[in-house]
Amino acid sequence: MKRKPASGLRLVPSATREWNEGRIGMEFNANSGFMYLLVSVVIVFVILQSVVFLIKAWKHGKEIGMDVSVLKKAAGSAAVFTIAPAVAILLGVIALSKSLGFPLPWLRLSVIGALTYETTAAASAASAVGVTLGTQITDAKIFSTIVWVMTLGIVPGLVLVPAFGKKIENGLIKIKTKDQRWSEIFMAGLFLGMISAFLGVVFAHVGEGLTGWIPVFVMLASAVLMLLCGLIRKVLNAKWIEEYALPISLLGGMALSIPITTLVQSIAG
Repeated sequence: MKRKPASGLRLVPSATREWNEGRIGMEFNANSGFMYLLVSVVIVFVILQSVVFLIKAWKHGKEIGMDVSVLKKAAGSAAVFTIAPAVAILLGVIALSKSLGFPLPWLRLSVIGALTYETTAAASAASAVGVTLGTQITDAKIFSTIVWVMTLGIVPGLVLVPAFGKKIENGLIKIKTKDQRWSEIFMAGLFLGMISAFLGVVFAHVGEGLTGWIPVFVMLASAVLMLLCGLIRKVLNAKWIEEYALPISLLGGMALSIPITTLVQSIAG
C-alpha cells in the first residue's frame, strides 16, 4: 500500500520508490500553505493579545488619574521606539527566509525570539548537520533539527523567569533599600554583562581579517550617531531628541552598514 506524503512535503522524482518503501527521500517545502496557516494563527493571537493589553493599560491609566495627553505621549514614544527593532526583525526574517522559508522566521522573530539568538542558533544547528544558511534547506530532518535547536535553546528563559524572577526582583529591592550607591553599581554591572554578551557576537570574526571587523565598524558608527544625538541634546537643549536618539542610532547604523561593508570589502580585495 502506497503512502501519501504529508502536507508541506514534496517528493523528488527519484525518491518516490524510496518513500513508498518507507524510507525518507523527500524535499521539505518550508513555504507551504500549511506552514503559513499554522504561523498565521499564532501571529493573529499575539496581535489580539497586544490590542487587549493596550486597551486595558489605557483604561487603567485613566482610572489612576493620568492625563490623556500624557497617555498619548507615552503611546507615541513607544511607537517610535518600536520602529528600529521592527526594521531589524524584518531584516532578520528576510535573511533567515532564504534557507528556512518565510513562515518559521516570521513566527520566531514576531513572538518571542531575539534576532541575535535566532540567527546564531540557526547557524550553529545548520553547521552541526553539515549545511549553511546560505542555501534553501529542503531536507525535512535538517529543517526539524534546526527548529528544535532554536526552540529548546530559548526554553530555559521561559522556565527560569517565572521560577526565580520574583525572588531576583525582591533581592534587588532589598539591595537598593540598604545601599543606594551599591544598588546602582550592581545594576550597572548587570547591564555591562548583558552588553558584553552582544559584544561577543560583534567581535567574533575579527581574527578572520579586515572583513571580520565590519560588525565592529558598524557598531562604532552607531555609537557615534548616539553621541551626536547627546551633543545636540546638551548644546541645543533639544529635549525632543531623547525620544528619537535610539531609533536614529539603530537605523543609522543599519544604513551605514551598507557603505561600510562595500568599502571594507573593496579594501580587503
